[in-house]
Amino acid sequence: MNIMPQSRKGMVAAPHYLASQTGAFILQSGGNAIDAAVAISAVLGVVYPHMTGVGGDSFFLIHDSKTGTVNAYNGSGRSGMRATASFYTKQGFETIPQRGPLAAVTVPGMVDAWEAVWKKYGRLAWEQVMLPAIRYAEEGFPASPSLARWTVRDLEWLRQDTYLRETFLRDGQPLSEGELVVQPRLAEVLRGVSAEGRSYFYEGAFSRRMGAATERDGSPLTADDFAAHRGEWVEPVSTSYRGHDVYQLPPNTQGFSLLMMLNMLEHTDVSAIARFSPEFYHLMAETVKKAFRDRDRYLTDPAFRDIPLDRLLSKAYASELWHELQSSPQAAEHLSAMMGQDTAYAAVTDDEGNAVSFIQSLYFDFGSAYVPDGCGVILQNRGSFFSLDDRKPNVLEPRKRTFHTLMPGMVLKNGRPYLLLGTQGGEGQPQTQLSILTGVIDYGMNVQQAIALPRWLYGRTWGDVSDTLKIEHRSYEDISSRLEAYGHTVEAVRDYDALMGEAQGILIADDGTFSGAADPRSDGLAIGI
Repeated sequence: MNIMPQSRKGMVAAPHYLASQTGAFILQSGGNAIDAAVAISAVLGVVYPHMTGVGGDSFFLIHDSKTGTVNAYNGSGRSGMRATASFYTKQGFETIPQRGPLAAVTVPGMVDAWEAVWKKYGRLAWEQVMLPAIRYAEEGFPASPSLARWTVRDLEWLRQDTYLRETFLRDGQPLSEGELVVQPRLAEVLRGVSAEGRSYFYEGAFSRRMGAATERDGSPLTADDFAAHRGEWVEPVSTSYRGHDVYQLPPNTQGFSLLMMLNMLEHTDVSAIARFSPEFYHLMAETVKKAFRDRDRYLTDPAFRDIPLDRLLSKAYASELWHELQSSPQAAEHLSAMMGQDTAYAAVTDDEGNAVSFIQSLYFDFGSAYVPDGCGVILQNRGSFFSLDDRKPNVLEPRKRTFHTLMPGMVLKNGRPYLLLGTQGGEGQPQTQLSILTGVIDYGMNVQQAIALPRWLYGRTWGDVSDTLKIEHRSYEDISSRLEAYGHTVEAVRDYDALMGEAQGILIADDGTFSGAADPRSDGLAIGI
């Protein structure tokens, strides 16, 4: 298990050690948690390019120490004006392609989000916040174990794109851990953002060049779509759980599904159930299914379809679901949608009481595996999750945000930040957060112990033809047959398998001490200052 650092001045937890180091440096340089978060986010887009980058989306939950409020920024992009179901069906597609230019359906929202949260809360100069990412892109960094592994897994896709082949392969072969990765074109983009802010990425000559390239290559995105993009401040959604206030981003994210799960679990004493028992995993899987049923029924861009959040998050509705869950001892049938899982989550706190929980992604590993010519930006394929079926709530329509898996979490206790948490892993994000939350609140664990717990994962990712209940091997041997008797299809995965998510967390004790934790399944590090 990783060492759990503790500090009274500030804490950083990120899935890559260079990003964590950057956050600590920014805090030590006089920046606040928001400055550090933006710097970490930018560095992750350089050193964790298989999970995130400037061509992707991000979401921020921020506790403002001056007002005592929790504010949220939705940094997800909308589909292009030309992006319609018929755009694809007329070309013979039954679904949106997962890779290539046609998978690049939505505008990247991350650069806009950086500037928005920094302008509202940041203290250091913008150029100072951007500088670490520029340096890592320009001077290079050693390939982490995770990056090296993903160049092996994605070799076919990396070879098909000139930029990806030249940047992340060596003579057409995967990277070795520790090999230097240099990204001069990305450094140029970051320098432009540093000098001109978001306008460089969305409204200037660079964005026009990028939009022309995407249009030429067949993507529905154009320069006009980049120019039209604006993220937005939104009201977070929350629920209470055993005396704690749990916050998430509202739709278009799946964050509300976790809140539904917590509302159901309040009807039982979770701590009375042995954490490694078949009864525990069965209860969690069935609770997840109830929430996912409504998530899949309603979740999309709320500007396009009414989502009855008041009802879904009510304690009365949770009581209905709980009684429905209890009415049958067997596993319910629910076939979840296949979705990507490649994401980067990080958290920062400072000694002023500010706290930032944020998450970002390209959706799939290396996103669309497509880089517009000469731009150095890997575009996300988040929009490939849109449906082409107009009977589905998440049907593709122009200027629409898709169903989003990204969901940073924040827990307040007595009105003050208590726990920041989040993870990589599409379907697994609410489930891993549920594991951590119950570990801390119900089982009394510290944040590192809760993150290191054996995990379950109900659902499927791309390539899976059926839902399974995946369980890390440490708790598998003695319980698989009993879970199968409940009706689950059980699958064992390795201990500390990255498939089960890469979580980070910060817990703040009543006396103000920060405890930070990075997932042993990741390349991450928690650093206290």
